[in-house]
Parts: sequence; structure tokens; C-alpha cells
Amino acid sequence: MNKPLAPAVTDPNRIPYQKPQPRDMRPDMVIHDAMALAPNSDPRVWVPLAEHVAVRPLQFNVTQGQYTNVMRVTKAGMIARHRHSGGVHAWVFKGRWLYLEHDWVAEEGSYIFEPPGETHTLVVPEGCTEMITLFQVTGSLMYVDPQGVSTGYDDVFTRLDKARAHYTAVGLGESYVDRFIR
Repeated sequence: MNKPLAPAVTDPNRIPYQKPQPRDMRPDMVIHDAMALAPNSDPRVWVPLAEHVAVRPLQFNVTQGQYTNVMRVTKAGMIARHRHSGGVHAWVFKGRWLYLEHDWVAEEGSYIFEPPGETHTLVVPEGCTEMITLFQVTGSLMYVDPQGVSTGYDDVFTRLDKARAHYTAVGLGESYVDRFIR
């Protein structure tokens, strides 16, 4: 006599959805090692942006001009002065950071929403040896000097290009980044 592989479901709330998903829907994206900081994780997934600053891409949403990444900073100092064309959501996992233009400090557990149009200077303060924050950025970051003169920009496409070049250079291959594109 063969046993059933799974017990019969009698609670209707425990029955999975039975219909097909939309034909053109993209598959779920699940990244089990999103922090990628454990000793057995591959350090090559972190894309360096500057000395002591790297990001772990989680998603490049090329149809909405949005990207999500975990940023890791391992030394105090100024990270970037920039203006946003779209909103930004941030969640601090470890450490702390601040904007020179505000009187608050983002600390472990903090959630921050940055409105479109805001210009600010991201700083990891002295005494903080590691800052880890999830950022979801819509639109572009326009890097500026203290007077607002443009010095460069990043958006989903420049960040995607940087990740692709990095993954190629470290041996993961150009197509490694494709898993993050939606």
C-alpha cells in the first residue's frame, strides 16, 4: 500500500491558488543570501562603488527606473552628495548614517523615506566601522557639489552596467546580473 506524499488538505484556507498566473508575469525573485556577509558567502557578489563602499544588487527594475540594493560601508566618511529625481526608501540593518542637511541620524532599525527633489550629503559618522542599509531608489541620483553643480549621475542603467562589468571582472560572468533584472 502506497502512502500519500502529503496529507489531504481539508482547511480551504490552506489550499494554494488553483488558476494559472498571468501569461506575461515574470517569475518571483528570491535571493536567499541577500546580505551575503556570512563566512561561506561569495564576496564577489558585492559591487564596489568606492573605497570602503560596496553594494549587493537585489533588483534592477528597468521598466520602472528603479533599483534595490544593500549598501555596505566599512569606514566613516562622506559617501556622496546627491539629488533625487524620485523617491528613495531605506532601512538600516547595521550601523548608522546621517545627512549633513538634517538633524536626525539613521540608526539600526530605522526606516527612511527620501522625497523626490531632495539634495543631501550622506555621511557615515566617526566611530561607525560598518554600516549596512537597504536602499530602494526610483529615478536617478544626480551627484552635485555643495553649490548644486552636477558632477555625475547614477540610475538603474548605470548601476546595471557597473554590476555587469564587476561580475565579468571577478569571474561570475556578464550574465550573472541577469537574475536581478525585472
